[in-house]
Amino acid sequence: MGSEVIIMPAFLGVIFGIYYLYISTRNKERLALIEKGADASIFFDSKKSLTPIWKVLVLNVAVLMMGIGLGIFIGNMMHAVFHLPEEVAYPGTIFLVGGLSLFTGFFVTKKLVRQE
Repeated sequence: MGSEVIIMPAFLGVIFGIYYLYISTRNKERLALIEKGADASIFFDSKKSLTPIWKVLVLNVAVLMMGIGLGIFIGNMMHAVFHLPEEVAYPGTIFLVGGLSLFTGFFVTKKLVRQE
């Protein structure tokens, strides 16, 4: 009964701890570079991405959804034709084709960023 109450604060504490370590480490690195006399321009990215983030997100979600749909279709075919159990056919093909679609979306996004 008590473990359910502890899980959420522990999870949030881990997320806060990771964020705190990231911010404090970045701050220490910047202070050390400033003390050595480094130029402040190194903290800013001079090459801005021309592709908006929403285009990349929409593209990857669309490719993932098509992959999940194809995975369900292939899983149904494997269940009907090869008499594979549903518990194996559906999750296996959904994850396999979903992963392949994310991999494909990565390369399509890379090509989109290069184009613009």
